[in-house]
Amino acid sequence: MNRNDIPERRGEPNFENLLTVLRCEVPDRPTLFEFYFNERLYGRVVSGPIPTDRTAWYRRAIQTFYRLGYDYASVLLPDFQFTDPNLREMKETISLNEGAVIRNRKEFDAFEWPNPEMADYDLLTRLSDDLPEGMKFIPYSPDGVLENVIRLMGYNELCYQLFDHPQLVENVFEQVGSRLVRYYERIAQFHCVGACIANDDWGFNSSTLVSPDALRRLVFPWYKQIVDIFHSAGKPVILHSCGYFNEIIEDIIEDIRFDGRHSYEDNIMPVEEAYEKYHDRLAIIGGIDVNFICESAFEDIYDRSKAMLERAQERGGYALGTGNSVPEYVTDENFFALIRATLDLR
Repeated sequence: MNRNDIPERRGEPNFENLLTVLRCEVPDRPTLFEFYFNERLYGRVVSGPIPTDRTAWYRRAIQTFYRLGYDYASVLLPDFQFTDPNLREMKETISLNEGAVIRNRKEFDAFEWPNPEMADYDLLTRLSDDLPEGMKFIPYSPDGVLENVIRLMGYNELCYQLFDHPQLVENVFEQVGSRLVRYYERIAQFHCVGACIANDDWGFNSSTLVSPDALRRLVFPWYKQIVDIFHSAGKPVILHSCGYFNEIIEDIIEDIRFDGRHSYEDNIMPVEEAYEKYHDRLAIIGGIDVNFICESAFEDIYDRSKAMLERAQERGGYALGTGNSVPEYVTDENFFALIRATLDLR
């Protein structure tokens, strides 16, 4: 088989495998996890023009996850967002200060806060019949608490206002956090939802974006509520958070009580090290560094992926995937190396 050929699924989906991973236990077979793919890959796995209808687009996404061997499909519900994405020019990189709209109390009072009830929750109902038997949805949010505050205020401005006008900052976090809590509260009620992703980047390469104390005061309480909501519904929560996390890992595990953590970078902490340190208390999800996947040969990606699965084979608490997601600059061949390593151990 050509390395660039689309891998063929082996076996039927069973969401219980991912649930077992998130309990830090050993699943029945090696299990895959990705946050999302790129448009090229969606279109290649399920051929045809890019759907313009949101329901049709997600039907294609469901089939992509299914055909590549996953036990779920991730989904973002439309019509609920804090900032207009069209206001940001699409570039390979953007400034964390771009597009700020709240820099003072007057702009805060004038801002039209989005209504989480307007999210298209019915999309889950419309798509539930399209889920192959054994699969569940894993929804995520339109950015996280800290990410949305940074988008609204700008990163530099947020840092200044934390000292100059702390009450204003607290008010912005409250407006964002409470709305995201309601969003997750609504989606937790759906039977077709098996878990959720709490997606919020908290760090640079060598430090958190704001101090750990600021995170504990302004960000983490909202995620404690979200985790409590999902746990009360008998469903786990996966944290997707890029960046440095050494100083807040105990908050992630013991205080907020996330079930798994996703997003690992070799220059911060290789996934192998994270697994050895935390796998018995926190499921380690994904972790094969995206830069490594971009720059390495197929054989090296395959070997590292297979070794990671074998590391966890008798101990559990691991699902294989990239360290972040599958952007368009990751070649299909290199990404398929991860999937082939999984299939070869099934």
